[in-house]
Amino acid sequence: MSRFRSERGAVAVEFALAIPLLLTILLGIVEMGFAFNSQISVTHAAREAVRTMAVQNDAAAARATAMAASPSLFPALTAGEITVAPATCTAGSTATVTIQHNHTFVTGFFGAGVNIRGTAAMQCGG
Repeated sequence: MSRFRSERGAVAVEFALAIPLLLTILLGIVEMGFAFNSQISVTHAAREAVRTMAVQNDAAAARATAMAASPSLFPALTAGEITVAPATCTAGSTATVTIQHNHTFVTGFFGAGVNIRGTAAMQCGG
């Protein structure tokens, strides 16, 4: 019995040493998951916007489509983050939509945020 009494607090000490590392790993997984979701959302929004531009030849409609196609982004996508080139889409030319979005981390533990970029191109001809 005396052998176990000398080890009574060892588990608590080991747990106290291990829990910060485990929580850091868990927070990293959660933050990277959110960042990956933002990257997927930005790329999807760029694809939807360039499709709208190629078919409708309307840059304002393309921007509106991009903002509607990314409801899970926080903070929300703004028109200033969306670049549509060229301004008019003639048949046979290539339209390109680029979205630059600042992804903010939820916990702030890994910094303020990171810039995420999504680009899509499609031939005009709608």
